[in-house]
Amino acid sequence: MESFRRALSRSAIVAVAGVACLAATTGSAGAIINGKDATQSYSFMASIPVSAPGVGLKDGVCGAALIAPQWVVTAAHCLNMEIGSIPAGEVRIGSDRRKSGGTVRKIAQAVIHPRFAQGAPNNNDIALVRLDRPVSYKPIRIAERPGRPGTPTRIIGFGITESKRNPADWKMSPRLQELDTRRGAKSECGPGYATKTRLCTVSRVPDAMACNGDSGSPQIQRGRNDRWELIGVTSGPGAASPSCAEGPGLYTNVHAYADWIGTTIRKYS
Repeated sequence: MESFRRALSRSAIVAVAGVACLAATTGSAGAIINGKDATQSYSFMASIPVSAPGVGLKDGVCGAALIAPQWVVTAAHCLNMEIGSIPAGEVRIGSDRRKSGGTVRKIAQAVIHPRFAQGAPNNNDIALVRLDRPVSYKPIRIAERPGRPGTPTRIIGFGITESKRNPADWKMSPRLQELDTRRGAKSECGPGYATKTRLCTVSRVPDAMACNGDSGSPQIQRGRNDRWELIGVTSGPGAASPSCAEGPGLYTNVHAYADWIGTTIRKYS
């Protein structure tokens, strides 16, 4: 484990089969508070099971989105070994159930953005995971650009549905949750939180937002032919807030990293 940490910090690349992890800190955004059971199939949705015994988390999860037959995108802090998470080393794709259905693949490789820095907020909070074998589900298209502030969006995830500070008390949702949201203006997030690479996200439902366990999960918007397209991955809270439900949320702008994503997939495929 220690040698893996050194390799990760030195090169930001993990090439060991079956290795992944989630930052399960109290301040991370993840699960959806006051969302609802998924109303449709999201075959591109993926989940990574994790635990963090050091903080009492035994049954955690991180979200991801299938963007190529053998690749998913997630948050970099989901793969941060420094916080003591223990990965299951697998990804479940295409299921609305956290522990059943869909297709399960082992993690063959994980690539963290080389300039990722964990903080409040996280910087360059994006990572790619290569599966050991391709899957048959249709990947979600990365949007050419996020919609303007006010554009309707949706977030999905398997995180906690009731906000609790102690990780030992976190109960991840067995069913995929969804919440209707919108692009927020920079001014709707805390000063310095929203940038060209970080999207401010506001709930369209009172007292609702992503919370612990949804880290890395997708934010989507309607694109061509009314199909869902990917604009963000859950990174953390969008302001200093005492609870997830009070929002806003902060999402890594996937489009801003399109060149890095393409180069990485070509390099390691």
